[in-house]
Amino acid sequence: MLLIDEQGSVIQGFIPPSRIERYLPKMKPGSLYKLNIFYGSSNKTVYRVSDHAVTVSFSWNSELSVLEDSPTPFDDDRFRFHSFEDFQASCDRKGDLYDVVGHMKLVNGQCLIGTPVLDEVEIARARHVLVHVHGPVMKLYLWDQAARDFCKKFKSYEGTPTMLLVTTVNTKSLGGTLALTSMSSSRVFMDYDVQPTVDYFSWLGSNPQSAELVNAEVITKRETLTIGEIFSYIKDGSNKCTATIDDVVHGSTWYYISCSGCHTKATKGPTSLMCSKCGKVNISGVPQYRAQISVYDNSEQAVFVLLGDAGFELTGKHAAELVSSYFEANGDQGVTQEVPFPEAFSTIDVVGQIVIIQKIKPYHPELNIDATIGLQLNRSTIVKLILCDKQATDFSILQRKKDRKFRVVIITSIIPKLFQGKLLLRSSSATNFYFNKSINYIKHFKRQIRDHAKPCSKE
Repeated sequence: MLLIDEQGSVIQGFIPPSRIERYLPKMKPGSLYKLNIFYGSSNKTVYRVSDHAVTVSFSWNSELSVLEDSPTPFDDDRFRFHSFEDFQASCDRKGDLYDVVGHMKLVNGQCLIGTPVLDEVEIARARHVLVHVHGPVMKLYLWDQAARDFCKKFKSYEGTPTMLLVTTVNTKSLGGTLALTSMSSSRVFMDYDVQPTVDYFSWLGSNPQSAELVNAEVITKRETLTIGEIFSYIKDGSNKCTATIDDVVHGSTWYYISCSGCHTKATKGPTSLMCSKCGKVNISGVPQYRAQISVYDNSEQAVFVLLGDAGFELTGKHAAELVSSYFEANGDQGVTQEVPFPEAFSTIDVVGQIVIIQKIKPYHPELNIDATIGLQLNRSTIVKLILCDKQATDFSILQRKKDRKFRVVIITSIIPKLFQGKLLLRSSSATNFYFNKSINYIKHFKRQIRDHAKPCSKE
């Protein structure tokens, strides 16, 4: 989304997927709002919709209120138009998303001289509308919600609309032809909806010859792609990413029942569980993690899905153990229902190497911080852990008694929370510390560090 302040400055706004249902239904384009409590991060270079260097992101405790009868005028909208040459230069780079305005030449291959017939059933099946927009002529694919908005708006006019403006379009090369595609953020305007379409009407009236210019190759060239090229748009190889955990996404199932052999999701048969991959019936079902966490880095925010061992690394317990514990504690009550989010997602256990200890007089008296620890969890991730009250004292006593060379520790029952827009790990009253080198987790962590420290051998 775009946020415009009273000085006309435009900045990109971002609502994490886990918070969309909380904030977005209350928001209407063009309305005035006051946003309290948010955090800023560096504006992403991928699919950027604003030139500003910072993105305003909603946090878990952001407060959004309607601003009624503001004496200060605000701009209703802001567009970024670029030339055909700019679109060509940014093709397939996943960079800035620009807005496009022009007059329509064809809609799903139909000329506008006679009113095009939009088959909404077919459009829903294909999930897109293809519009040839002049300026010069380019193929514009409107997908999903943008396609539905286009159909609704197109049919609402008594006459045939001719001017079209679509925001935040991405440029791609399809079969060697430049094409524009809508994104989830794209909005559709026609004819006299906004000032740029009105201005384009006026310009076209003064330059009628422009409406007659058509690049036949753009309209007639068939887009042939290999299977590999098609998959390249919808599937990338595996990548490594370092991000900060912002929140656990509630409201969705955090586990699934898998086949004990291959871990594929089991299906319910008439009398037993079945595995479609193994082809077996009457299999033993084992709970496996499928938890969602909201994460962010310096440029983007996303939802990661934790499967299997990844969930174990976060909670320190297997999904089967948590499910069994729930049923043991609740007996036969609700055995046919899903197990709610376990407390293990609210507090976590971590093992890591202490890289810094800072005893402080609280910068943040409301948190009663007595010490701050920098804890290295792997080669690239260091988190800040704040210790309060008795836990800070216990840690200081234990740490002084132990070998300081390696300083690997297990810390249990930690509370992840956001403070002033940043993720902090904070001790709880149940937090304990374990330095014993014979503990498997500590031995495994030390072995990881030693392995990473070894230089690669040359063959």
